[in-house]
This record gives sequence, C-alpha cells and structure tokens, in this order.
Amino acid sequence: MAVMHRSSIAVLDDHLRESQTGSIEADLARNYSEDLVVLTGRGVYRGHQGLRQLAQRLREELPEATFEYRTRLIEGEMGFLEWTGHSPVAEVEDGADSYLIREGKIVAQTIHYTVKQRHDVGAASKRHGIS
Repeated sequence: MAVMHRSSIAVLDDHLRESQTGSIEADLARNYSEDLVVLTGRGVYRGHQGLRQLAQRLREELPEATFEYRTRLIEGEMGFLEWTGHSPVAEVEDGADSYLIREGKIVAQTIHYTVKQRHDVGAASKRHGIS
C-alpha cells in the first residue's frame, strides 16, 4: 500500500501558518526534510540547523516583524512566495522564496530579500516626544 503524503499546498500553507504564529521547531518537524538545502545570496545552508541560522538572522534584521504574503503559487512540486516584512527598525519589500516539495516535505528552498533600514524611526520618535 502506498504511503499518502500531504499535498504541496498543504505543506506550504502549514509552513506559512507556522511562520506567522508557531515555532520554528514545529515547522521544521512537520514541513522540512532533514536533508534540506537552502540557497540564498549569502550562500548555501543545509539541514534544519541551516534553516535555524537563517531564521535567527531574519529575526535580528527584522525584530518584532509582521509579514504579508502577497503571492502564493503552487504547481506540482514547486511553490513560490512573494512577501513583505515590516518591523520598527527595518522593512523588506521584495521578499521572494521558492520551494521544492517532495513526499510531504520541503526538500529545497531559495530565499531572497533586501533589508532597508527605516530612516524615519528616529524622526518619528522625536515627533512623538519619545527619546
């Protein structure tokens, strides 16, 4: 009897839900292969530990961020996501991730985004009497 795996859309939707409200450990356990490969402009990251490093970097670059998913596409094993992120100190307007999903797990991912510091933070704080 064949093993039934979650669909690509179910995996991606669960990952996005966990990214917004859950924990990285739950996301890794349910949605990512232990043999994951992630390609970024900063290099190649492997496995769950590699994704933990990338998640930590994003939290440092965008502390207390909120994310919006603008485009989510699935075609067979492939997924694509366009996203933005906003935090008190920085923002991302050009986030783009792609996913290769096999047997109910993300086995490969690409991640691209540009962090722009918010220059109005100090000015806004001063305008509102915050020092």
